[in-house]
Amino acid sequence: MPLAFRNELEEAGWKVGRSPIYNTVTAADGTVKLLIKLEDNRLIETVGIPVQDEKGLMRLTACVSSQVGCPLRCSFCATGKGGFSRNLKRHEIVEQVLSIEEIFQHRVTNVVFMGMGEPMMNLKSVLEAHQCLNKDVQIGQRMMTISTVGVPNTIKRLASHKLQSTLAVSLHAPNQKLRETIVPSAKAYPLSALMKDCSDYFNETNRRVSFEYALLAGVNDAVEHARELAELLHQWGRGYHVNLIPFNPIEGSEYKRPSKRAVQAFAAALESGKITVSTRQTRGLDADAACGQLRNKFQKSPLVSESDKLQPEPEADVAVAC
Repeated sequence: MPLAFRNELEEAGWKVGRSPIYNTVTAADGTVKLLIKLEDNRLIETVGIPVQDEKGLMRLTACVSSQVGCPLRCSFCATGKGGFSRNLKRHEIVEQVLSIEEIFQHRVTNVVFMGMGEPMMNLKSVLEAHQCLNKDVQIGQRMMTISTVGVPNTIKRLASHKLQSTLAVSLHAPNQKLRETIVPSAKAYPLSALMKDCSDYFNETNRRVSFEYALLAGVNDAVEHARELAELLHQWGRGYHVNLIPFNPIEGSEYKRPSKRAVQAFAAALESGKITVSTRQTRGLDADAACGQLRNKFQKSPLVSESDKLQPEPEADVAVAC
């Protein structure tokens, strides 16, 4: 954008430019977590995950946040423990992808709405950002995934847009009783209602639904749970896929990561039940950038601005997850 035009916009009261990167943390595997400072001095986290395929080509995934914090407080997730402030605006979502591209000096190939926040509680901005990323940033719809733990009536709204992107539903339990202990919001959205909405989504869009399942040692990782999950999915139709996510440790949590043998046994039980399953490779663990680990101390209370700062600014509590 020409400098003269930028100056004209600023003089007219428009804000020009992107939110600055407040901090960067790089994991040993190359995963990078960014803390981005918003206009109101709150921080959000976004994660860039590079993967090189067998041909030497790099796939770069941006795991983006949709809210500052999260109001749903899932028991295994760090973001909910840090509190909730507000929804992100369209441009605040899009600029996360642009920041990842700037850091890596590489085009983002995939986008997952799996960072801080519940995307379905900010569906308007998420859909606007999705359209911008598709039309303007030129990321294919099939290269994007929108995640949800389940918010009543929103899956139906999403289905009406008939996107080619993947819907990922955070299930985490094969029955209502157990799910309520892991996902408190499940009390207002029974499992039977959620599964019906997922079935209707598949019928309306012909797009497979992916179910995210965080494996918590001794809680939901038994072979019996896997068999019950397979029965649940078969009961509600076809076109489903389960993505297993071994728990990533967070401060103050009583949950433990299951053993590799337990994860393999769970996956084998699902496969025996004719369910397509994959196990997510953990990335960014040593930078607190793995799935469920995103949290910072300024998602609830903003940084002190320069104008009213009375003491040295505290260091960010950097934790990442995707």
